[in-house]
Amino acid sequence: MGFSMQPYGIQSMLKEGHKHLSGLDEAVLKNVEACKQLSTITRTSLGPNGMNKMVINHLDKLFVTNDAATIINELEVQHPAAKILVLAGKAQQEEIGDGANLTVSFAGELLQNAEELIRMGLHPSEIISGYTKAINKTVEILDELVEKGSENMDVRDKEQVVSRMKASVASKQFGQEDIISSLVADACIQVCPKNPANFNVDNVRVAKLLGGGLHNSTVVRGMVLKTDAVGSIKHVEKAKVAVFVGGVDTSATDTKGTVLIHTAEQLENYAKTEEAKIEELIKAVADSGAKVIVSGAAVGEMALHFCERYKIMVLKISSKFELRRFCRTTGAVGLLKLSQPNPDEVGYVDSVSVMEIGGVRVTVVKNEEGGNSVTTVVLRGSTDSILDDLERAVDDGVNTYKAMCRDSRIVPGAAATEIELARRVKEFSFKETGLDQYAISKFAESFEMVPRTLAENAGLNAMEIISSLYAEHASGNTKVGIDLEEGICKDVSTLSIWDLHVTKFFSLKYAADAACTVLRVDQIIMSKPAGGPRRGDRPAGMDED
Repeated sequence: MGFSMQPYGIQSMLKEGHKHLSGLDEAVLKNVEACKQLSTITRTSLGPNGMNKMVINHLDKLFVTNDAATIINELEVQHPAAKILVLAGKAQQEEIGDGANLTVSFAGELLQNAEELIRMGLHPSEIISGYTKAINKTVEILDELVEKGSENMDVRDKEQVVSRMKASVASKQFGQEDIISSLVADACIQVCPKNPANFNVDNVRVAKLLGGGLHNSTVVRGMVLKTDAVGSIKHVEKAKVAVFVGGVDTSATDTKGTVLIHTAEQLENYAKTEEAKIEELIKAVADSGAKVIVSGAAVGEMALHFCERYKIMVLKISSKFELRRFCRTTGAVGLLKLSQPNPDEVGYVDSVSVMEIGGVRVTVVKNEEGGNSVTTVVLRGSTDSILDDLERAVDDGVNTYKAMCRDSRIVPGAAATEIELARRVKEFSFKETGLDQYAISKFAESFEMVPRTLAENAGLNAMEIISSLYAEHASGNTKVGIDLEEGICKDVSTLSIWDLHVTKFFSLKYAADAACTVLRVDQIIMSKPAGGPRRGDRPAGMDED
């Protein structure tokens, strides 16, 4: 084309191929739109009756789950504004380990209400200042709603632990929360250190074995390794353990050497010396009293032969993280090369045995007596995706336990807290003057998203439920929430549905922060993406298959 247009304005300043969106319509409302889409995805999986999502990620791995953290992790969200919500959800997941769904859905709801305000003619900065006032007020009210006497709890008392954990487990596996909570509570209480604030989530492991059902699941004090023992000795009790990271084998020298052999005898002796050397090493280990050798790499044929002769059980753990946990369970020190271990480098186990569970051979390492630092929850289920989902529920339980070790205050669950917050923040908005009050009252309305979603997911009439909740709360029953099984409003202290104060506090805070961040944006300037092959493109010259 002969006639080319000269770029003008901002076009001439930036490189070609960039995108520039500005103003309310193009930037703000587009951002809000994208965030609303994300929150509609997560919203339907909120609460115990939440629906499952089937997500297939770029590696063709299938996830069937209603855990929002997994969903937003596996969706490759490209839109920059929606990414902010994803980050808020991830922050919540890392901080508390539960409540990511509330964060994302609530932020989406706040933005949707902000959009209405913008269409009414409010400026985003007025909305932000209103939202900031509202979230500060919310935090104050949350502190007032805390159940009396819940701030001091005994983290080793199973009943108290289960009552706080049940709600977060039920939101992942409704109907099985009692079984899972009691499993998780047992596991956590066993590994809880003297100072509960130092509880480490990594000490509760999950072993997933196909077959059986949830009622076959157990808690093992110690570790469950998904490998068989090498060699023929399958069971040892009250034994010392030596851990060798480098493998149990003759060490070939790094430098190459040439051996000149003149006679047949020399050849014979050469083979014998190698044999004698290994025997000497294995004997040295056996003399130190070790009955179990754990190797981090391959186990040589000849070494295995001598281990059998000295009645030593050999295990092979190839993952170095597993090896570290094994050292933590047994109190052994990982040695680099095969040599005689010192008495303080040897660990101790009560029993190591190979069991067959559902056609899979597993090695169970038990350590009942001493200070035990690792427990394993053995989960059984019929399919892989069910097991993955159970594992997520257990993870949520363990994370909740960690959170309650730090701060054990609880607030009423089942949307009772949210309706009370909505009512109180709404009252607060009437006292405000200026344009903020509209934003504050919209903030209050956003809380209705929780009872509405819970009711909709359970197939109840949301309007009826919300109005009857408001009526109950207005007459002073601040603990009335939704009983999803019967579909009516009930006092949640009788149903014992409690949420942790920390979880609620951080979810609402992160959601409000994310919403304000998105509203603060008024221009989006995107450069042309850098060249180079994209993910998912096949390299050139590859065949179809």
